[in-house]
Amino acid sequence: MKSGKAVVQMLTPKNPRPGRAGEGEIARLMTQVLERLGEDPSREGLVRTPMRSEKALTFLTSGYTMDVDRIVNGALFSVKYDEMVIVKDIEFFSLCEHHLLPFFGKVHVAYVPREKVIGLSKIPRIVDMFARRLQVQERLTQEVAETLQRVLNPKGVGVICEARHFCMMMRGVEKQHSGTVTSSMLGAFRTRKATRDEFLSLVSARSV
Repeated sequence: MKSGKAVVQMLTPKNPRPGRAGEGEIARLMTQVLERLGEDPSREGLVRTPMRSEKALTFLTSGYTMDVDRIVNGALFSVKYDEMVIVKDIEFFSLCEHHLLPFFGKVHVAYVPREKVIGLSKIPRIVDMFARRLQVQERLTQEVAETLQRVLNPKGVGVICEARHFCMMMRGVEKQHSGTVTSSMLGAFRTRKATRDEFLSLVSARSV
């Protein structure tokens, strides 16, 4: 079985954006897209759309420029605590890599510490780092779990992701109320039913 670190290295390319566009390049290409769609990029409502699109896409894919070590920034603390830690209802937005349409939802993250705990704000930041890339929900869920396993070396990590996909809602089957749930259970969350059941029960409970 591959270690958590090895899996993260497989999931996360060493240089995921070697050809990052220069300022204005995406806007120029978006102007061509508008023309190919039969629009007039010079009309009032579209004059600044290419640049707005570039800014939006740059932000929505900013996770490629983020680094786990910089996010954690040493916020690992020795605490004598061996019960479950849960951060639930972490809102996220991402872009489906198949159609470049948004998907959005909530991520619930839990871990059982071994020797250290992580600053609570770091977990949502790690979720954002992976969400702000071209993604599929399954990989997003796994990347968050494997990263926390590598950084913390806890007794186990559990991640549940609930999302709605615009590629299902706006096109294709056009189902507006269908949700998708994915999970990644590592360590004690995979091997111990009681730990997994506790996580699922606490996630289902009313939010704080």
